[in-house]
Amino acid sequence: MATGLLDTSVVIDWDDPAVQRSLPASVSISAISVAELAAGPILASEIAERSSRQARLQQVESTFDPLPFDAAAARSFALVVAAAASAGRGHRSRMADLLIAATAHAHGLALYTRNPDDFRGLEGLVAVIAV
Repeated sequence: MATGLLDTSVVIDWDDPAVQRSLPASVSISAISVAELAAGPILASEIAERSSRQARLQQVESTFDPLPFDAAAARSFALVVAAAASAGRGHRSRMADLLIAATAHAHGLALYTRNPDDFRGLEGLVAVIAV
């Protein structure tokens, strides 16, 4: 059975039928994505957007049991940051993306994303699949 880790960008567009068709049979999310989604309602400037983001967070929390950012992911993070640096890419502004990539690496999962350019330079460590 094919499995994959969903980037936050995929989780945000979870209800899009085109997104659903492009995903493997078994998917997981990272605790980092849940953290990003939890911050979403707080950062929204309009009430309608805040409500939409809160609904997405609740849907995700009831659907997924997120993979933790554990010691293995922490070790993988060093490799991911090194790969990003070798590719001439910074890491500070992309911290959440790199933490998600480290989680995928630690668990041996392909990473499904709507923003493959966010993970450029990591191809040797993580299979990045554009959705």
